[in-house]
Amino acid sequence: MVKGYVIGVDYGTDSVRSIIVEAASGAEVASSVFYYPRWRDGLFCNPSKNQFRQHPKDYVEGLELTIQQCLQQAGASVRSNIKAIAVDTTGSTPVAVDKTGTPLALTPGFENNPNAMFVLWKDHTSTKEAAEINEHAEKFDVNYLQFVGGIYSSEWFWAKLLHVLREDEAVRKACYSWVEHCDWIPYLLTGGNDARKLKRGVCSAGHKALWSADFNGLPPDEFFSSLDPLLKGFTSQLFTDTYTSDKPAGTLSKEWAERLGLSTDVVIGIGAFDCHMGAVGGQIEPYHLSKVMGTSTCDMMVVPIKDMEGKLVRGICGQVNGSIIPGMIGLEAGQSAFGDTYAWFKNLLAWPLETLLKSSSVVTPEIAEKLKAELLDKIVPELTRQAAALPLDVNSELAIDWLNGRRTPDANQELKGAITGLSLGTDAPRLFKAWVEATCFGAKAIVDRFNNEGVPVKGLIGLGGVAKKSPYIMQVMADVMNMPIRIHKSEQTCAAGAAMFAATAAGLYPTVEEAMNTMGQGFDAEYKPNPNAAAIYIKRYKQYLETGDKLEKEPSAAPTYTNA
Repeated sequence: MVKGYVIGVDYGTDSVRSIIVEAASGAEVASSVFYYPRWRDGLFCNPSKNQFRQHPKDYVEGLELTIQQCLQQAGASVRSNIKAIAVDTTGSTPVAVDKTGTPLALTPGFENNPNAMFVLWKDHTSTKEAAEINEHAEKFDVNYLQFVGGIYSSEWFWAKLLHVLREDEAVRKACYSWVEHCDWIPYLLTGGNDARKLKRGVCSAGHKALWSADFNGLPPDEFFSSLDPLLKGFTSQLFTDTYTSDKPAGTLSKEWAERLGLSTDVVIGIGAFDCHMGAVGGQIEPYHLSKVMGTSTCDMMVVPIKDMEGKLVRGICGQVNGSIIPGMIGLEAGQSAFGDTYAWFKNLLAWPLETLLKSSSVVTPEIAEKLKAELLDKIVPELTRQAAALPLDVNSELAIDWLNGRRTPDANQELKGAITGLSLGTDAPRLFKAWVEATCFGAKAIVDRFNNEGVPVKGLIGLGGVAKKSPYIMQVMADVMNMPIRIHKSEQTCAAGAAMFAATAAGLYPTVEEAMNTMGQGFDAEYKPNPNAAAIYIKRYKQYLETGDKLEKEPSAAPTYTNA
């Protein structure tokens, strides 16, 4: 019988969560969450410029605090039987490091420099650089973008590196290498002090950094140096080998063992992106699209290697051998804004509460603060209730969900969201309904791309906060897709997936699949399409595609529709 406990650490956009799991059953015995204080206060970010940076101190403080709190909850007997730790993070979220592998923001002189911090996945300051990479790639006989859907995104590794090097001379001179968040945390825990020895996961390398076994590693120096001389020689400071996440990165360093009160025998697994480990935590199946639905979405699929021979899916975020489950091809797609769309709309409606209520002459400041908190909590639930009660109408308000650009299909982060069909009868619930439908239409466009490229989507699995908390959105999703969607029972599929990888890296299970099947918690809900709604959404989706096509070609175009 499998004995021992493992720790899964999940770095999200706003917080880091750690859980302790019993390896034999997958039962969660402790959990803790830490909200990044600098990020919460809006430091180092400039939304008007699409600049979103996170300080490594937020990550380090959260790592230590959440694991310590979990261990305190679990007790001494569990503490002495911790076998492994594995980590997932958002991505692509890279950072400039020195020769020791230390993020520059943790070194003197760079403490408050955003360019020396982690460039969060949603940072779109490098759209120009991404466009240059796409144009430049066409000059080569080898298609170096073939395994990332044929289009490079501003959300990814090389575009962000080139932008930072161009923008900041001080960082450029101090930067020795460029490291993904998911690779740096295991390096930190294992006590790494030489950037050249930092182990890189195939997940981040293959999906974001253009690494491929077909290229014998990264594209050649010529590809990058001819793009911009600032990149000359940079590949020699990066990596050639990559590792799947079922492998150990090493063991816990003496320093971190003392900080956490654990043994130096604790295995540290190779890191990966949250959506990839989340798909495993949510018990992904071949040809079933696992949708991790949070601030954005990541859509994951695994396919047997033999079934993908000769197939390249256009316009997605990559297809990489071993990136989700070792021995299978992992495919990734997603939307740049999902939960962020609803949060944006809530914040829009909350503007008077945030700006005017505090200066009210009718209520005291204390009551104003309590009133604001109460109403903020009620906005989305009440919008949801009223939107769900609205009748479906082919010609009601229609939105395009590109508020943070479009990730897939066919990445274009310069696109903007839009809404049409407004009238004096349009109210907040109708607009909310339009945005819910838009995010579901965006999800269907991804499914259509897989199907059209010969990789059929045979089922849907819903994971993450939105999937668990919003039956209305999930029902609309099922209706728009005209497919059932199963919702995984676990509240923390990403952290649970990290725990499964930890158990495998420690040798408690021989394969990730066995860990997943034994430790998985199963499904607790299923939404089936309503035939009448599905029929209406076929017409609505056609309008969505036509509107999006016009906006992309002519941003000022104003579409009109009939009942056809």
